[in-house]
Amino acid sequence: MRYSGIGGQAVIEGVMMKGKEKYAVSVRKMDGEIETKVEACKSLKDKYAVCGFPVIRGVVSFAESVVLGMKTLNYSSGFFEEEEEREQKKKQEDDGAKSGDKKINDKKNDDKKSELLMGLVVMAAVMLAIGLFVLLPFFVSELLSGTIRSVHLRGLIEGVIRVALFVGYVKAISHMEDIHRVFMYHGAEHKCINCIENGEELNVPNAMRQTTVHKRCGTSFMLVVMFVSILFFMFISVSNIWLRMVLRILLIPFIAGISYEFIILAGKYENPVVNVLSKPGLWLQSLTTAEPDSNMIQVAIASVEAVFDWKKFLSEEEQAPETAQPAAAVEHAAAQEKEAVQEKEAVQKKEATRKKEAVTDEVDGFEVVDISTEDEEEDEILQALDRYFEDPGAPDKGQAK
Repeated sequence: MRYSGIGGQAVIEGVMMKGKEKYAVSVRKMDGEIETKVEACKSLKDKYAVCGFPVIRGVVSFAESVVLGMKTLNYSSGFFEEEEEREQKKKQEDDGAKSGDKKINDKKNDDKKSELLMGLVVMAAVMLAIGLFVLLPFFVSELLSGTIRSVHLRGLIEGVIRVALFVGYVKAISHMEDIHRVFMYHGAEHKCINCIENGEELNVPNAMRQTTVHKRCGTSFMLVVMFVSILFFMFISVSNIWLRMVLRILLIPFIAGISYEFIILAGKYENPVVNVLSKPGLWLQSLTTAEPDSNMIQVAIASVEAVFDWKKFLSEEEQAPETAQPAAAVEHAAAQEKEAVQEKEAVQKKEATRKKEAVTDEVDGFEVVDISTEDEEEDEILQALDRYFEDPGAPDKGQAK
């Protein structure tokens, strides 16, 4: 699996995909058409070098993803609010320039209100998350201080309560019909990214075959944050209860930064340790993702193609082995040449041995030479010589009697 660098999230009836320099939101409108909005995105990591340092970049990325996530959710929900408003406005529209000017002013005021509302919603969501998943488990664990004296043990219990609350919250909202559809789009997002990173062409059939889980998912990130917070909060042994509470809030960005580094590591590399540590997050994704239909995959593909050149990505992957091929070919040719030289030397050595054995023992002062028997005339002469030396007085069988 090759790291692509793209990520995203599900929105209302759509998918947001983010590349290095821009993001896209694709939404399936009520009329069935897919509308895609593409905008440039500048990260603080590109402006300030310090924001690209390990751990710090995790804090920056987490904050930026929360803001962008809320912005794209607001954008996607606007399509369905507009449908209802459009029907009402049709009844109230008046002809004339005044009416037109009023519409323009109303639109500007609506945009400003929308931006202000989005900011308030982000703040409320962050405060709610801190209260529910940080402070509530802390106060519950402090209620046990009378019976459990160990700060470390109470910290562990606090962490277990935090994880249980988070899993229970995800499980509860997954039964809501609208949220379930968002989770289906979440599955479509993962399938498209998995399709690309597995080296397959991005189309509906290929994407449908992929899994709905991914190691770089935000769900896994949140669960890693929970586990890392257990390790930190277990060893905060400040006597003042309010100071312990403040330290927990202040450590959230640092914990998020460490968790981000692990998620990036898990997404880039495949090894047994990382795979085992990623398992809990993948299991939890079974609650935050669902099997999408082909229409949802089409929306996710539209979002991917708006920010990422997956064809170029796949062609680079295919060319990667070819770049290493010349070195392998040279090594193979050298091995073959060496083998040929060794074989030639062996043949020459064998031939020399054969020639040496051809001239053999000497018998009675005569050197016996190995002569080929193919020539019949030479063979008859040798036979006559043999008979003469055996019985010199015997007549040659070749002479007339």
